[in-house]
Amino acid sequence: MLGFGIIIPNLAYYAEEIGATPTQIAILLSVYSGMQLVFAPIWGKLSDIYGRKPAILLGLLGNAVALAAFGLAKEYMWLFVARSAAGIASAAVLPTVMAYVADVTTSEERGKGMGLMGAAMGLGFILGPAIGGIMGRHDLPFFVAGGLSLITFFLVLVVLPESLQRELESETHVWLSPQEAVRRTVSNISLIPLFLVAFFTTFSFSGLEATFPLYIKEGWGFGQKEMGWMFMIMGAIVVPIQGGLLGRLINIFGERRIILIGLFLNVLGMVLFLNATSFMTLTIFLTITAIGNQLIRPTNTSWISKQAQIGQGTAIGIMDTFLSLGRILGPLLGGWLYDKSVHPEFIKTIFSYNPMEWLYGRDAYSYVILAGILLIAIVCLYIPLRWVETQVNNDTLQE
Repeated sequence: MLGFGIIIPNLAYYAEEIGATPTQIAILLSVYSGMQLVFAPIWGKLSDIYGRKPAILLGLLGNAVALAAFGLAKEYMWLFVARSAAGIASAAVLPTVMAYVADVTTSEERGKGMGLMGAAMGLGFILGPAIGGIMGRHDLPFFVAGGLSLITFFLVLVVLPESLQRELESETHVWLSPQEAVRRTVSNISLIPLFLVAFFTTFSFSGLEATFPLYIKEGWGFGQKEMGWMFMIMGAIVVPIQGGLLGRLINIFGERRIILIGLFLNVLGMVLFLNATSFMTLTIFLTITAIGNQLIRPTNTSWISKQAQIGQGTAIGIMDTFLSLGRILGPLLGGWLYDKSVHPEFIKTIFSYNPMEWLYGRDAYSYVILAGILLIAIVCLYIPLRWVETQVNNDTLQE
């Protein structure tokens, strides 16, 4: 995630230097998540069969090569190929690492383990943009990020033991086609609400991320420096919560309550953006949203891993597919909502009536729409999540 964060401030600028249009840059951002959507379940199933370590190693090595290729590319076609390859490779790493954590933790420790993983990922993503922002050349960050991936490859090769117990002969380790693995996992009704939580959370937050730099620039004249400080302050609050408190909170309140709290914090933070008046209020509201978002993913991953019936890698890989779908669709809707110039006349007419006219005139109105979509999802998922909790508790009592 440190490598991922390092390239974020530079990807669009580097592609622009080569001659890419804004639409082509958007395609580069989307194809990465698109490849993750397709390949995460496949990598997850392969890791259930052949082990976590081989999948992680292949993903890290492929990511290093893809990042270096992106930094060397001088034509848009090769940027597209390299970014696609990076999406395929990264799909092998994060879901498999989450499955690794699930392998080596008990049900009671699972929330703490996922929280520590979330904290590590959050710290990398927070420090990455700050490091990437101070590099003078826009191609250099891709070589640095690729080098980090290569170093991690050798560390995994030498230090990390395999977590999958091969002596356990069960259906988990029997080959199934990717289509059959997805069908069996999705047919587990108790997992559907959790997959939808993953989708809607990522959908709303990525919609905010896509336009937040424009929002703070046009509204307050803030740029990369101020945004870096916002992320640093946000990280100083979010990372300790994930790394030190989340596991205990899950054991006290349970996954369902933590997920609901996270969802409501997401909604609250996005709605409050309408009332932002300064750097400090912007940072506070962003932090509220980030806390909600970062509470959900490790908690949701932990819950899914406890209910996986044909392999934790497969189930977490499918969850990552829903996350990728959210990262594809969220920015598209968020960008369209933010750019009022492309709205059809009937949309403008609807918002021309008070009090909606006031709302439509505010730059942050798009975040309120995204928050409204998430709120509807919360209402629809409240009872299914309660049913999932009941099912899990019954299974635990039976055991």
